[in-house]
Amino acid sequence: MLQVKNLTLHHLGDLKEIIKDLSFTINPGEKVAIIGEEGNGKSTLLKWILGDKSIESYIQAEGELINQFSRTVYLPQSLPQKYMECTVDQYFFGQEDVMDIDYQKLYQLVGQLGFDADRLTSSQQVGSLSGGEKIKVQLLKALSTDPDLLLLDEPSNDLDLDTVKWLEHFIKTTPLTIIFISHDEALLTATATKVIQIELLQHKTLPVATVSNLPYKAYIEQKEARYEHQSQVGNKQREEHQKQMEKYRQVESSVHHAQGAISRQDPSGARLLKKKMHAVKSMGKRFEREKENFEDIPLKADAILVKFSNTKPLPANKPILHLEDESVKLGDEILAHSLKLLVRTPQKIGIIGQNGIGKSTLLKQLWTELSQRTDIAAGYMPQNYADYLHMDETPVEFLSETGDSEERTQVMTYLGSMRFTTDEMHHPIQSLSGGQQAKLLLLKIDLAGQNVLLLDEPTRNFSPLSQPELRTLFKNFAGSIITISHDRMFLKEVCDQVFELKKDGFIRIEME
Repeated sequence: MLQVKNLTLHHLGDLKEIIKDLSFTINPGEKVAIIGEEGNGKSTLLKWILGDKSIESYIQAEGELINQFSRTVYLPQSLPQKYMECTVDQYFFGQEDVMDIDYQKLYQLVGQLGFDADRLTSSQQVGSLSGGEKIKVQLLKALSTDPDLLLLDEPSNDLDLDTVKWLEHFIKTTPLTIIFISHDEALLTATATKVIQIELLQHKTLPVATVSNLPYKAYIEQKEARYEHQSQVGNKQREEHQKQMEKYRQVESSVHHAQGAISRQDPSGARLLKKKMHAVKSMGKRFEREKENFEDIPLKADAILVKFSNTKPLPANKPILHLEDESVKLGDEILAHSLKLLVRTPQKIGIIGQNGIGKSTLLKQLWTELSQRTDIAAGYMPQNYADYLHMDETPVEFLSETGDSEERTQVMTYLGSMRFTTDEMHHPIQSLSGGQQAKLLLLKIDLAGQNVLLLDEPTRNFSPLSQPELRTLFKNFAGSIITISHDRMFLKEVCDQVFELKKDGFIRIEME
């Protein structure tokens, strides 16, 4: 069993609280999902449970942790830098912590995860592995050490579709207790038996943590029902108040008019009107006091709030991309060949494939080609935002084309509508969370009117509660999309066709 009692976390720099008075209990075998927007302290919470002392340099923690599990293992979002320069062989057989590995279990897992057993002893640098392969080696090592509590931070990021399905089955069926962070709605729906949501509600100044013993889908349905009810009550109260105020203003105007018209020879009538006006004013003050007790109309903290309203139209069936016996190269190495693909407007094409096959490399090649064309306006959203964003720029500078004051005002208005604070608008992009950087890229697409989008894992940095809105946004996009994704719901709802990239070309597949 694991217990957290009255945990509060705040940044040492600005003393801003990111978690306030959080308490929960996790029993053996539970699968607990931690959800919330980027920057809400989810990863820090996992590190605090692990006992990671590195957070002490930027976080002050108050609270009690009781961890009765015998072995806790943590899988971070990205592989620690200390492993990047070692070889795969050293990672599994030459590190200080290899004494804990059950090698029989390791080789059993290798087959299940689709990782070539011979590569365990290879001299390839870990840093040169693809993003998905880095996750796989971490999973292999972590699961081979016989943990009874597993902490996973976005474990499905970068994994190919087959491995995501394996991970989903593993979480569902393993007796291990697992606490995990994920943006993948399908994974959460299939696996989470308890939910911890951390959010900063728009009408509150302190973070709110909700602990629910419901499975993920039931929790979301309950949350949506509560949101709808609260919205209906709040809107009805305001509608009734508006009607009351209209009647009040009519009565007040009528009495005021009567007071102006009454004769000086009728002091008795004047006193009655004065008394009536006093009663009317009292009624108005009562209406205003009632307004203070109205139900808050909730705002969705994780709303995307982009509309793609400026997309420049393209003719139907306009050829966007025509690959004919093309190849994907990384240096001198050919990763895939015999690629044939025809894309016309307004098609939305999804690309999947095994880790390391060259999907991101292909998308970069396509971006290099399409960004030069003048008959389309191509936009790009890479996996690594630093490949496209200028991290030292501010959001206002990144989104401004001319730099004139009128344009800057428009840009700031757009940023404000997406709930960027004034400070965030004028601080370097590198200080923003991944989710905020992703929103910047979406806003760039909208402001520039881009009509052909190249997207590499576009859902990866958005809260699972943002995913339905994000899917609707791209589904209704007026232009064409070529996207790499392993998000099953995204592929199924957004893409007209899905292709698997293999070494010898594309294969069209049907999403389940």
